[in-house]
Amino acid sequence: MLLVTFLRAMLMGFSIAAPVGPIGTLCIRRTLTQGRAAGLATGLGAATADGVYGAIAAFGLTALTQALQGISLWTRLVGGLFLIVLGVRTLRAPAAGEGGTGEPVTRRGLVGAYLSTVGLTLTNPATIVSFLGIFAGLGVGAGEDAAPLTVLGVFLGSAVWWLGLTTVLGALRHRLPARALKAINLLSGLLIVGFGIWSLLSVFGL
Repeated sequence: MLLVTFLRAMLMGFSIAAPVGPIGTLCIRRTLTQGRAAGLATGLGAATADGVYGAIAAFGLTALTQALQGISLWTRLVGGLFLIVLGVRTLRAPAAGEGGTGEPVTRRGLVGAYLSTVGLTLTNPATIVSFLGIFAGLGVGAGEDAAPLTVLGVFLGSAVWWLGLTTVLGALRHRLPARALKAINLLSGLLIVGFGIWSLLSVFGL
């Protein structure tokens, strides 16, 4: 039974990570322009945040769930502004050179990529609603025995997606010409700004 719970939790983490949104766009852009390590740090930041929300749902922390939903407006506002700033910085950043070679990412840069993605993902409390719905749909139960395994499964399922995505993109990175990387940089920046504007509009019910 615990093995089934673990596998269901992995499926949950994978399915929540897979749809392309602002984090997926950011991960793709960083992998292609900065390298696989930067993309993977971004993905693991998202997986960590998914694990946090998975823990809230798995352990049945009702009060915390309600508190997160109560500050949803402010977190969407902060998250939207963060995305717009990030998108503008992406648009202004120079694309990597021919063949995907750019400046090497430092350890500090990797830590920054990880932490910024954790914060960006956590500023979307609506994610907790997704977890609660999927928990109910898959029949993943909470409880002292199942909850820790569920949280681990959510994290690993999300991490597997990001690992696979960055591995594939990392293999393609050196085959892309500078023109393609420049186009990816532009498209990524526009999409991230668009996600930020959409988040701000949702604050006002638009």
